[in-house]
Amino acid sequence: MATIQWFPGHMAKAKRQVAEKLRFVDIVFELVDARLPYSSRNPMLDEIIQQKPRIILLNKTDLADPVQTKQWLTYFEARGQLALALNAKDDKSVKQIVPAAKRVLAAKLAREKEKGLRERAIRAMVLGIPNVGKSTLLNHLAGKKIATTGNKPGVTKGQQWLRFGSQLELLDTPGILWPKFEDPAVGKKLALTGAIKDDLLHLDDLALYELEVFRQFYPAGLEERYQLSAEDLSLELPELLLLITKKRGFKDDYERGSELLINELRQGKLGRFTLDRFEEFSE
Repeated sequence: MATIQWFPGHMAKAKRQVAEKLRFVDIVFELVDARLPYSSRNPMLDEIIQQKPRIILLNKTDLADPVQTKQWLTYFEARGQLALALNAKDDKSVKQIVPAAKRVLAAKLAREKEKGLRERAIRAMVLGIPNVGKSTLLNHLAGKKIATTGNKPGVTKGQQWLRFGSQLELLDTPGILWPKFEDPAVGKKLALTGAIKDDLLHLDDLALYELEVFRQFYPAGLEERYQLSAEDLSLELPELLLLITKKRGFKDDYERGSELLINELRQGKLGRFTLDRFEEFSE
């Protein structure tokens, strides 16, 4: 896959607006995809938010490999970064956010109390790349649809302040990608999980990458979904893609087969998975 460069005008504007609005918030909630705890982090974020307190929220844990998720939580903890495993659609999961924010901001809130300031809502900014579930999280916190959602990147276009009871005010922002992915593997991972629009890449490249990962780490998902044998899985990747394409009745139309593979992965039909393998980043 060629190096992907993608920095639409609205994202450049969003980056500038985030930097301008940062002084109005107490804490940043960095939302990442639990299936890509490293690759879905924006490397520009450290530069943008600087020393502002931050909590990393690993969203979509219901789709991620649970063993890997636990290991990634320890990865961030070891680096002094508070991280929470999150399913933005689940009440119990979402309710951990405010108490965690209060722990991080305990010293600041105590100083305000000593000064006689009235207790107020925590002001936070939600940041993350496209399609990590920001709008779903906001809607769930509010208990109603207040932010537009969609299973594609680029749904949230502007910024808005949203109040949730008396404890939390959130500034929603569009997803911000960085200008270029130096590592082609990062581009593939983001594309496979839907963070990059499909018309920017070759679906057969993605499907081959998907087969490579699942054959190595989650072979049962392929075997069960496509009735494959161990011998089938030993085929060269292009041959395996063609075999699945034929099994699905598409003859030799590997492009349709590729689209099927990618869509079924995104729909969770191949089971839970994590593309950023903890063991590869912890060395």
